[in-house]
Amino acid sequence: MKRSRINEIMAQADEMIRAHGFTLPPFAFWTPKEFKARESDARHVIDARCGWDITDYGDGDFDKMGLFLFTLRNGLKSDLANGGGICYAEKLLISRQDQLSPMHTHVLKAEDIINRGGATLIVELFGSDDAGGFAEDRGGVVWLDGIRHHYQPGEKLRLAPGESVTLRPGDWHAFWGEGGDVLIGEVSTVNEDETDNIFRDPIGRFAEIQEDVAPTHLLVSDYSKWLG
Repeated sequence: MKRSRINEIMAQADEMIRAHGFTLPPFAFWTPKEFKARESDARHVIDARCGWDITDYGDGDFDKMGLFLFTLRNGLKSDLANGGGICYAEKLLISRQDQLSPMHTHVLKAEDIINRGGATLIVELFGSDDAGGFAEDRGGVVWLDGIRHHYQPGEKLRLAPGESVTLRPGDWHAFWGEGGDVLIGEVSTVNEDETDNIFRDPIGRFAEIQEDVAPTHLLVSDYSKWLG
């Protein structure tokens, strides 16, 4: 993805988030220079990879397959290992109309996916085989706003604003907006994107960036390059 396109997506996302009554935290709007200057104070933000995250899954067509995310808060894997501390994470996502977030599951993370506003969120579900792999002939169990729901393989949930689904490891899922863009809330176990995502097809989690302009704000995937 071109950096200019990423900057544009950030501005559009901020506008949509504000339109739905949410405001991102102050560090979201630091310039790269400001982030560098406050690096020592922002150590947890950096280590927990909080912040902007825009991906085309390495496919090169963000409008067709991609996702906007902003990690608002996150713990560390060490918190989970210790059984205490910050064992949770929270994100805001934007799934655009017909923009696919491809089929995947997680190793450890359980998550609530919440339609915070906009159009209808479609969540397609499949279960796992005995080894935890994708199973096109198996369903499973999720919770819809706390209500137990047995899903069939390939079932498509249609979540209106205010509705949610709780997914656990082994629930294979893909999602997209129907009829317009959707602002999504995610509340989960500690989020570890580099190791915890398992995709059905061999794709990348982060975008390859072409630096055609300077970044407005840093992505979480920029931290290792731009910061110490």
